[in-house]
Amino acid sequence: QVQLVESGGGLVQPGGSLRLSCAASGSIFGIYFMAWYRQVPGQQRGLVASMTRAGMTDYADSVKGRFTISRDNAKSTVYLQMNSLKPEDTAVYYCNVKGPGLDLWGQGTQVTVSS
Repeated sequence: QVQLVESGGGLVQPGGSLRLSCAASGSIFGIYFMAWYRQVPGQQRGLVASMTRAGMTDYADSVKGRFTISRDNAKSTVYLQMNSLKPEDTAVYYCNVKGPGLDLWGQGTQVTVSS
């Protein structure tokens, strides 16, 4: 069974950068949608960035120009490069991939932006 393993979260100062990784443990042939979401306590999980199989990307207004989603098909890995981080970016970040009969979530990784 395919699993997603996230890494790269941590504590960073405002203005800093982090890169999150989401690696699939098995074949993800047929995946047509990849995305990163984030959630803070007491709030719903919200979409941060997404990418289709064709490479089309979309971003939440709050992260446009600062975050970049990318993928490495050879490594079955999706990335989220986060630059110019702000305290309001603090959240648990989750990756998600969708394919035929498939809707997988990572375990979540904490990102804390604080001085």
